[in-house]
Amino acid sequence: MDVLDLTRLQFAVVTIYHYLFVPVSICLSATAAGFHLTWLRTAREKYLHLAKFTGKLLIVTFAVGVVTGLVQEFQFGLGWSAFARFYGDVFGPTLAIEGMLAFFLEATFLALWYFGWDRLPRRLHAATIVVVAVGTLLSAYIILAANSFMQNPVAYELDPSTGRAVLTSFTELMTNEVVLAAFPHTMGGAAMAGGGLLMAIGIWRTVADPAFRTLARVGAWTMLIGGAVTAISGDHLGKVMTAVQPMKMAAAEALYETATAAPFSVFAIGELGHDRPFFSIEIPGLLSFLGTGSFGGTVQGIDDLQAAYVAQYGPGSYVPMIPVAFWTFRLMMGAGILAMAVAAYHLWSTWETARRMPPLPTFLRPGQGTPRWLRRFVLLAPALPAAANTFGWIFTETARQPWLAFGISKVEDGVSPGLTGAEVIASLAGFTLIYGLLAIAWYRLVVHLSRQPLTPVASEQEEPEPVPAY
Repeated sequence: MDVLDLTRLQFAVVTIYHYLFVPVSICLSATAAGFHLTWLRTAREKYLHLAKFTGKLLIVTFAVGVVTGLVQEFQFGLGWSAFARFYGDVFGPTLAIEGMLAFFLEATFLALWYFGWDRLPRRLHAATIVVVAVGTLLSAYIILAANSFMQNPVAYELDPSTGRAVLTSFTELMTNEVVLAAFPHTMGGAAMAGGGLLMAIGIWRTVADPAFRTLARVGAWTMLIGGAVTAISGDHLGKVMTAVQPMKMAAAEALYETATAAPFSVFAIGELGHDRPFFSIEIPGLLSFLGTGSFGGTVQGIDDLQAAYVAQYGPGSYVPMIPVAFWTFRLMMGAGILAMAVAAYHLWSTWETARRMPPLPTFLRPGQGTPRWLRRFVLLAPALPAAANTFGWIFTETARQPWLAFGISKVEDGVSPGLTGAEVIASLAGFTLIYGLLAIAWYRLVVHLSRQPLTPVASEQEEPEPVPAY
């Protein structure tokens, strides 16, 4: 592997690891705020304990996310300084604002919430966790806006003296059609990631504390609704993607020749070349619908797009890694659909009304006869949305190749000058070691917190907690 490949690998490792924690943090902040506000409205102690428990999970996950995010920014400057110099005037404001939100807004108000129990007025205290939840959404939106520039460059002009991209309108950057489509899609995936973690913990601990049953069902509903949002917004995002990056949609199906009513392969066996695989399960017209909104629409093929890009940008290959794009697109959807199915099954199995319905097969009877292997499989629920998010990110970034910023900057032009393979390998080894230790620490802390009693045992001398004021 040369320096370019090693640097790309390093960026992928750092970013994928960081993104395992970001969606979970976004969902946990909203869930903690929801439990807290529900407790204020109902005065039911169960929601108070769930809010505190979810908040502890949030603090652990947020801390790991911040550390890995700092490493990601360090790695960006280390390995991609040439691109940073070119893109800095556009990327700088977004990073600055996101840093202010993450460190001065989210971290500060999260600390106020955690240490503010019985010290701040109830409504003011509840407002602190709401600010955290809103801050995570704003932070995510701004980072997505920066990434969307790389997918669809807008609001810039090239400085003729330096050749650098100069930002012309921050508002236009924030309203890029790609970020408007990607934000709800990403938030849906975040809901699935956090919901999967809460559902797994709730199922695992329901026997020890019945209050965890509520946590499991909230997690399942969050996961299921998040999946629906992801699917609906993903349909719109696919059409935007086809408009701004037609090569990406063609690569997702390994479609080399322009086609009308293009099919979508659910599964394929064989080489993904100019000839179709020797075996595939296809849905007629679905690719055209995903890309154009019409089952009879026309989708441009890889060959025609390659010829057009050569004429527009000059000689070179503008075709991404087709097998990676093809399979990550399907693995993303498959993992997401399976996660939704697991959440739906849990909701069905714990639905009280379903117990009074006509007899069903044993494996479908709610609350009874659930196979042990299936109960164990449900505990792996957090891995499914995490896999879907990861495969989605890999597809989004690799299917844009060879561009860093589509149409204006190639990957090979963004690597830091003078960087050696030994330097990249040494830093990658260091990052991997640190991340491995962080993963072990995060897992052990989450397991430790989950094993604690959700409802503390009150001493006989303790006075009951006063009812929240309305």
